[in-house]
Amino acid sequence: MKFVKFFSLLFLTTALTFIFLFFNKVYAQSVSLSLSPPLLEVFIKPGKTIMVAYNLQNYGDPVICQAKVLPFEPKDNYGNIRIRSEFEGPIRFSLDNADLKLDQPFFLKSKGRQQILLRLRVPERAPEGDYYYTLLVETQPPPVNEGKASGRAKVTIGSNILVTVTGSETVQIKGKIALFDVLPRFKLNLGFGELKIFDSNDKIPVVAVVENQGRNFIKPEGEIILRGNFGETAKYNILPQNILSQSQRLLSATPSAQIDCGNEKKMPIFCQKPVSLLLSGFFIGKYNLSLSIFFGENTPKLFASTSFIALPFKLIFGFLIALFIAFFIIKKISND
Repeated sequence: MKFVKFFSLLFLTTALTFIFLFFNKVYAQSVSLSLSPPLLEVFIKPGKTIMVAYNLQNYGDPVICQAKVLPFEPKDNYGNIRIRSEFEGPIRFSLDNADLKLDQPFFLKSKGRQQILLRLRVPERAPEGDYYYTLLVETQPPPVNEGKASGRAKVTIGSNILVTVTGSETVQIKGKIALFDVLPRFKLNLGFGELKIFDSNDKIPVVAVVENQGRNFIKPEGEIILRGNFGETAKYNILPQNILSQSQRLLSATPSAQIDCGNEKKMPIFCQKPVSLLLSGFFIGKYNLSLSIFFGENTPKLFASTSFIALPFKLIFGFLIALFIAFFIIKKISND
């Protein structure tokens, strides 16, 4: 009798659970949007207006979207930005679409495409300089029936807009090399300077930071050159990246410095912070590194240099251990 009651209770619990799940479905939504162009650089005179056509593509389920424009500022020297919560600045934005407006929701069907016609207007008395904004498109979760759970995610994508207001069509280029150095495993301070020391098998992390002291964004170009004590030379091109006004940015050189450090047992120094370039190989002796950059045609070049020493410490240590073991074995054999 007890077993009958037990199985009856189990059946009733299972049935109630099934009914609850059937009538209270959790709605999961696939959200995948793309917005192009991802970056817009505008040089414009005060009192002028331009219009830019953006393409918004929905690769997921139908969504309700909303477009808005907000200013942003540099967050760090790695190219990250911080979007401000309130609109500010002299630039005026609006949409030329007949059925769309900024800050108002619109529907985008699955595999649908929406053209966003963004009009940018600069007032007559707008101060010259740079203004940075982001066109944001974010999804709005639709309302759900009372008592039902919603797993619909809110997704935001954006396209950065770099606006340079200039009446003379000239910009202020004022760049400076703020840092160019290697991140050594060991340092030795001497009276005439500092020696940066690596093992011959070490990867050599190189950092190069450029500061923009002007009122307009700059895009440095150039190269890093490695010269060895035996006359060997290697060149690495600087990747062109925007450096916003009154900010610093870590440069990147080819080959890319994006390193997978997930399997490292002991976190090496180049995994602790981003670097501009990671040199690999077997190094021995003294090496010189030089950085040269410029900011476009007819602009002066900036130079910086550093050096390091590489010695085969691990090989020497292994050789000494092998020599000690061999000496110990020979001595033991001689005593026997």
